[in-house]
Amino acid sequence: MQYNVAQLLKESIGASRIHDVDDDVSSLEGATKWAKGQVRLLRTDKGIWVSADLVCDIPSTCSRCLSNFDFALHITIEEEYLPTIDVNTGERIVYGNSEEDPFFIDSQHILDLREALRQYEVASMPIKPLCREDCAGLCPMCGTDLNEGRCECTSEILDPRWETLLKLKVGGSR
Repeated sequence: MQYNVAQLLKESIGASRIHDVDDDVSSLEGATKWAKGQVRLLRTDKGIWVSADLVCDIPSTCSRCLSNFDFALHITIEEEYLPTIDVNTGERIVYGNSEEDPFFIDSQHILDLREALRQYEVASMPIKPLCREDCAGLCPMCGTDLNEGRCECTSEILDPRWETLLKLKVGGSR
């Protein structure tokens, strides 16, 4: 997801380009994922505003049944990329300290979305991804995948520390 934006940087404010994405996207961590969607690049007074609406298939492990699956993650990127080299003069552009770390366009005028995609992915990924909403998980006693069928274990797990209270419940009136 790299775009040469030299021509766009030479155009007037408001000029834009739209790119369709349907590719394998390699993140900086080395994991390969599939991204599909659209990227819009808009010339601003400082640089290029990126608006991306993507759906990425992220390799994941289900937090209940431990099966591997591709998690469909919807990511919306809204960021401004600033050039490091003036496209007309070739001089280096120096920016003052800002509270946010901006994204930069490299010296060859290549706008690289991979780091922004990685950051948005980390921020958007659920803590406990599920292969499906009704995932039954694993049996805590024998480890059988309960999505594939029931196991022979007793469903009631008794903690010996509660035995006295259970006797009161069984012996009590109802």
